[in-house]
Amino acid sequence: MKKAMALGLAVLMAATFVGCGSSAEKVSEEKVSTAASEAVASESATTADSGKFVVGFDQDFPPMGFKGDDGEFTGFDLELAAEAAKRMGKEVVFQPIAWDSKDAELAAGTIDCIWNGFTISGRENDYTWSEAYMDNSQVFVVRNDSDIKTAADLAGKVVEVQADSSAEAALKEEKNQELAASFGTLQTTPDYNTAMMDLDMGSVDAIAMDSTVAEYKITSGGMDLRVLDEPFASEQYGIGFKKGNTELCEEVGAAMKDMAADGTLAEISNKWFGRDVTTISK
Repeated sequence: MKKAMALGLAVLMAATFVGCGSSAEKVSEEKVSTAASEAVASESATTADSGKFVVGFDQDFPPMGFKGDDGEFTGFDLELAAEAAKRMGKEVVFQPIAWDSKDAELAAGTIDCIWNGFTISGRENDYTWSEAYMDNSQVFVVRNDSDIKTAADLAGKVVEVQADSSAEAALKEEKNQELAASFGTLQTTPDYNTAMMDLDMGSVDAIAMDSTVAEYKITSGGMDLRVLDEPFASEQYGIGFKKGNTELCEEVGAAMKDMAADGTLAEISNKWFGRDVTTISK
């Protein structure tokens, strides 16, 4: 009871601060959520003992993880996570996070893993990784009526990218530094929904982003956009766990192997992509 009261008080205090602060000092919803999460984390260093499997994800990252029209969280990665949790005998909990706060959430123990189109490349030593389960590439998206045909045509243009994303990291790699330096402006945005709207309205000339997300957004959203033919980076998606958490990583990995072996992985992939895009060996 004391623990429940403490958690309630932490959330109430955070919410009160939001309501009473000046407009310049208002705390975002993400901070209120984080305050509640930290209160939970203080009671236990890990969620694993509770029988829950808490998955951290960016809720504006379709088709990997997002909020559906019915208000419920859904997506390819979230379906995989739910099935893995079921096979592990755990209750899955989907925890939306601010993407640039993902490391803090993982370190605090408010989430068990980051599972949301999470690129392994460049982060190999930062997490304990599952086996890669999907290939991906980084691409540029432009409007259909744009005269931009290749990456070279982006010289002097305004390019937008999600903050702390794989696309941003790829543009900082040595092989892409000259390309990035040619842009008129390279600016960041909190999420790709905002980026897509900026591009659609003509506020920016191009977006650098994951090909899987770009193709899904263009196909499902009916936006008059297109993907440039040549990707500027290739990568693989994996599930990131806190460094050293090999036990949970191996447990989830075993569940994924089982899903590959009995065809469940391919079934979920076909539902979202119309084909099996997974790479886990059966």
